[in-house]
Amino acid sequence: MKLEIRKYGEPVLRAKGARIDQAGDEIRELAANMLETMHGVNGIGLAAQQIGQALQLTVIDISAVEERPSSMALNGREVNPRESMPLVLLNPQIELGPERDVASEGCLSFPEINGDIERASWAKVRAQSLDGELVEIEATGLLARVLQHEIDHLNGILFIDRMSSVAKASLASRLKRLQKETQRAAASAVSS
Repeated sequence: MKLEIRKYGEPVLRAKGARIDQAGDEIRELAANMLETMHGVNGIGLAAQQIGQALQLTVIDISAVEERPSSMALNGREVNPRESMPLVLLNPQIELGPERDVASEGCLSFPEINGDIERASWAKVRAQSLDGELVEIEATGLLARVLQHEIDHLNGILFIDRMSSVAKASLASRLKRLQKETQRAAASAVSS
Protein backbone atom coordinates (compact mmCIF):
# COMPACT_ATOMS: atom_id res chain seq x y z
CA MET A 1 0.00 0.00 0.00
CA LYS A 2 1.38 3.39 -0.96
CA LEU A 3 1.58 5.85 1.90
CA GLU A 4 1.36 9.64 1.95
CA ILE A 5 4.76 11.29 2.06
CA ARG A 6 4.84 14.11 4.58
CA LYS A 7 6.11 17.45 3.33
CA TYR A 8 8.26 20.12 4.92
CA GLY A 9 6.27 21.93 7.60
CA GLU A 10 4.79 18.80 9.18
CA PRO A 11 6.00 18.52 12.80
CA VAL A 12 6.66 14.75 12.54
CA LEU A 13 9.63 15.47 10.28
CA ARG A 14 11.37 17.11 13.25
CA ALA A 15 10.63 14.20 15.63
CA LYS A 16 13.32 11.84 16.86
CA GLY A 17 12.19 8.30 16.13
CA ALA A 18 11.35 5.86 18.89
CA ARG A 19 13.48 2.73 19.15
CA ILE A 20 11.92 -0.45 17.74
CA ASP A 21 12.43 -3.32 20.16
CA GLN A 22 11.06 -6.05 17.93
CA ALA A 23 9.98 -6.15 14.29
CA GLY A 24 6.54 -7.71 14.51
CA ASP A 25 4.00 -8.00 11.71
CA GLU A 26 3.05 -4.33 11.99
CA ILE A 27 6.66 -3.14 11.46
CA ARG A 28 7.20 -5.64 8.62
CA GLU A 29 4.07 -4.38 6.87
CA LEU A 30 5.11 -0.77 7.45
CA ALA A 31 8.57 -1.48 5.93
CA ALA A 32 6.99 -3.18 2.90
CA ASN A 33 4.62 -0.22 2.42
CA MET A 34 7.52 2.22 2.76
CA LEU A 35 9.46 0.36 0.06
CA GLU A 36 6.43 0.40 -2.24
CA THR A 37 5.91 4.12 -1.57
CA MET A 38 9.60 4.94 -2.17
CA HIS A 39 9.77 2.92 -5.39
CA GLY A 40 6.48 4.47 -6.57
CA VAL A 41 8.03 7.93 -6.58
CA ASN A 42 11.49 6.82 -7.78
CA GLY A 43 13.08 7.58 -4.41
CA ILE A 44 16.25 5.97 -3.08
CA GLY A 45 15.58 6.37 0.64
CA LEU A 46 12.61 6.89 2.95
CA ALA A 47 12.49 7.32 6.71
CA ALA A 48 9.49 6.50 8.90
CA GLN A 49 9.07 10.18 9.81
CA GLN A 50 8.39 10.91 6.13
CA ILE A 51 5.26 8.78 6.25
CA GLY A 52 4.13 10.14 9.62
CA GLN A 53 5.67 7.57 11.99
CA ALA A 54 8.31 8.74 14.48
CA LEU A 55 10.22 5.46 14.54
CA GLN A 56 13.84 4.36 14.05
CA LEU A 57 13.09 2.71 10.67
CA THR A 58 14.39 3.53 7.22
CA VAL A 59 14.38 1.84 3.82
CA ILE A 60 17.03 2.39 1.14
CA ASP A 61 17.41 1.20 -2.45
CA ILE A 62 20.12 2.69 -4.67
CA SER A 63 20.04 -0.16 -7.21
CA ALA A 64 18.55 1.98 -9.99
CA VAL A 65 21.22 4.70 -9.76
CA GLU A 66 24.15 4.03 -12.08
CA GLU A 67 25.76 7.46 -12.41
CA ARG A 68 26.76 7.82 -8.74
CA PRO A 69 28.80 4.75 -7.70
CA SER A 70 29.05 3.27 -4.22
CA SER A 71 31.05 0.63 -2.42
CA MET A 72 29.65 -1.54 0.34
CA ALA A 73 30.85 -4.05 2.89
CA LEU A 74 28.19 -6.04 4.71
CA ASN A 75 29.32 -7.57 8.00
CA GLY A 76 32.95 -7.13 6.93
CA ARG A 77 32.57 -8.68 3.47
CA GLU A 78 32.73 -6.64 0.24
CA VAL A 79 29.46 -6.92 -1.68
CA ASN A 80 27.94 -5.33 -4.77
CA PRO A 81 25.73 -2.55 -3.36
CA ARG A 82 23.23 -2.78 -6.21
CA GLU A 83 22.73 -6.52 -5.55
CA SER A 84 22.33 -5.94 -1.80
CA MET A 85 19.28 -3.70 -2.07
CA PRO A 86 16.83 -2.93 -0.68
CA LEU A 87 18.00 -2.26 2.86
CA VAL A 88 15.57 -2.13 5.76
CA LEU A 89 17.31 -0.75 8.84
CA LEU A 90 15.99 -0.54 12.38
CA ASN A 91 17.63 1.53 15.13
CA PRO A 92 20.69 2.46 13.03
CA GLN A 93 23.79 3.99 14.64
CA ILE A 94 26.28 5.74 12.38
CA GLU A 95 30.00 6.42 12.50
CA LEU A 96 31.52 8.82 9.97
CA GLY A 97 34.96 9.06 8.42
CA PRO A 98 36.89 12.37 8.44
CA GLU A 99 36.99 12.92 4.66
CA ARG A 100 34.15 15.03 3.25
CA ASP A 101 32.66 15.69 -0.13
CA VAL A 102 29.92 17.90 -1.50
CA ALA A 103 27.15 16.64 -3.78
CA SER A 104 23.62 17.55 -4.74
CA GLU A 105 20.81 16.06 -2.64
CA GLY A 106 17.08 16.14 -2.82
CA CYS A 107 14.41 14.83 -0.48
CA LEU A 108 10.96 13.36 -1.06
CA SER A 109 9.63 15.69 1.66
CA PHE A 110 10.92 18.70 -0.31
CA PRO A 111 9.55 18.26 -3.85
CA GLU A 112 11.64 19.93 -6.55
CA ILE A 113 14.16 21.35 -4.06
CA ASN A 114 17.82 20.32 -4.26
CA GLY A 115 20.96 21.59 -2.65
CA ASP A 116 24.66 20.91 -2.37
CA ILE A 117 25.34 19.17 0.93
CA GLU A 118 28.68 18.37 2.52
CA ARG A 119 28.78 14.90 4.03
CA ALA A 120 31.34 12.32 5.07
CA SER A 121 32.52 10.23 2.13
CA TRP A 122 32.63 7.07 4.29
CA ALA A 123 30.08 5.80 6.79
CA LYS A 124 29.71 2.73 8.98
CA VAL A 125 26.22 1.84 10.16
CA ARG A 126 25.21 -0.74 12.74
CA ALA A 127 21.52 -1.61 12.71
CA GLN A 128 19.03 -4.43 13.10
CA SER A 129 17.36 -6.19 10.20
CA LEU A 130 13.68 -7.10 10.20
CA ASP A 131 14.78 -10.54 11.42
CA GLY A 132 16.42 -8.98 14.47
CA GLU A 133 19.95 -9.71 13.24
CA LEU A 134 22.64 -7.11 13.78
CA VAL A 135 24.10 -5.86 10.52
CA GLU A 136 27.12 -3.69 9.91
CA ILE A 137 27.39 -1.73 6.67
CA GLU A 138 30.46 0.18 5.55
CA ALA A 139 29.77 2.41 2.57
CA THR A 140 31.27 5.07 0.33
CA GLY A 141 29.81 7.11 -2.49
CA LEU A 142 26.08 7.51 -2.92
CA LEU A 143 25.22 4.81 -0.38
CA ALA A 144 27.24 6.58 2.35
CA ARG A 145 25.39 9.81 1.53
CA VAL A 146 21.94 8.18 1.56
CA LEU A 147 22.65 6.44 4.88
CA GLN A 148 23.58 9.80 6.42
CA HIS A 149 20.53 11.54 4.93
CA GLU A 150 18.08 8.88 6.17
CA ILE A 151 19.62 8.51 9.63
CA ASP A 152 19.42 12.30 9.96
CA HIS A 153 15.66 11.99 9.29
CA LEU A 154 15.36 9.43 12.09
CA ASN A 155 16.80 12.05 14.43
CA GLY A 156 14.61 14.93 13.23
CA ILE A 157 17.37 16.50 11.12
CA LEU A 158 16.47 17.63 7.59
CA PHE A 159 18.85 18.03 4.67
CA ILE A 160 18.24 21.79 4.63
CA ASP A 161 19.82 21.86 8.11
CA ARG A 162 23.06 20.68 6.46
CA MET A 163 23.05 23.37 3.74
CA SER A 164 25.34 26.35 3.82
CA SER A 165 23.64 29.53 5.00
CA VAL A 166 24.03 30.98 1.49
CA ALA A 167 22.33 27.96 -0.13
CA LYS A 168 19.54 27.96 2.43
CA ALA A 169 19.01 31.72 1.98
CA SER A 170 18.69 31.24 -1.78
CA LEU A 171 15.90 28.70 -1.17
CA ALA A 172 14.15 30.69 1.59
CA SER A 173 11.12 31.77 -0.47
CA ARG A 174 10.59 28.26 -1.90
CA LEU A 175 10.87 26.73 1.57
CA LYS A 176 8.36 29.24 3.02
CA ARG A 177 5.94 28.53 0.17
CA LEU A 178 6.23 24.75 0.70
CA GLN A 179 5.72 25.16 4.44
CA LYS A 180 2.58 27.28 3.86
CA GLU A 181 1.19 24.78 1.32
CA THR A 182 1.74 21.97 3.82
CA GLN A 183 0.00 23.91 6.60
CA ARG A 184 -2.94 24.79 4.30
CA ALA A 185 -3.31 21.13 3.28
CA ALA A 186 -3.27 20.05 6.93
CA ALA A 187 -5.87 22.68 7.86
CA SER A 188 -8.20 21.68 5.01
CA ALA A 189 -7.83 17.98 5.93
CA VAL A 190 -8.89 18.78 9.51
CA SER A 191 -11.90 20.86 8.39
CA SER A 192 -13.23 18.25 5.92
